[in-house]
Amino acid sequence: MLNSAQLDGIALVVGSGRGIGKEAAFSLAEAGAKAVVFADMNEEFAKASSEESKKYATNEGYQTSTFVMNVKDAKTVEDMVNYVVEKYGRLDYCVNAAGVDNGVHKPLADTDIEVFDHVMSVNARGNLLCVRAQTAAMRKQTPKTWTSRNGTRDIGRGVIINIASANSFAGLPGKGSYVISKHASMGITKMAGVDHASDGIRVNAVCPTWVRTPLLDEELASNPEVKGMISRVVPIERAAECEEVSDVVAFLCSPAASYISGASLLIDAGITTTLRLF
Repeated sequence: MLNSAQLDGIALVVGSGRGIGKEAAFSLAEAGAKAVVFADMNEEFAKASSEESKKYATNEGYQTSTFVMNVKDAKTVEDMVNYVVEKYGRLDYCVNAAGVDNGVHKPLADTDIEVFDHVMSVNARGNLLCVRAQTAAMRKQTPKTWTSRNGTRDIGRGVIINIASANSFAGLPGKGSYVISKHASMGITKMAGVDHASDGIRVNAVCPTWVRTPLLDEELASNPEVKGMISRVVPIERAAECEEVSDVVAFLCSPAASYISGASLLIDAGITTTLRLF
């Protein structure tokens, strides 16, 4: 394995009770993180995922804990970050995976403003609250260095990864609230990357399309047309497995990616590079 792809710091994963967030936490543990904090609204899911992560951890001194929070609440977001720093001494990697969809597909003219406000409050405002608190904590830390075959380099004070979407770049009929919120998430990623580069903080986004989460599996089971649509639209004719996203998150947190910041990585099997007419 590439030596510089290994991790050795403290990780916080927001929205890690299920889905991509849970798998991102597992990938960080597998890559060598010393500790992973599972933060989620659902305490039961967070505790179950935290316990399961011990099976995948490779650091001999691995620790894990949970924190119940809501990204819509600025105080609980700040309390979450303070908890990690006070308990483990620093905060090296953050993954922001909390998010919601807009539910029933509607054209923009029929947008339900209450739904729009809810989606934006989680996907955009909630993302901003997390990044704001995380960068504020990280810039107080001592920067780390990494020694490779070519010498020693500064790898900064911390890394933040936002789970965005292929819809951060392209629209999807009827998903206006979600698409707009994910475009906002990309704006947060770029601005944080620019504003905090001098602080030694890297901020990037991963942008997947359909991913095999429990939510998608339920939709596939109840609506076979979705599976057919994915087969027609996705060049490799399947949805992504969660690990195909979460392992990229671990790489972006690692010293191997120390010169990548303010960037977005599409994980979409080439959907956004093609025009599918049939």
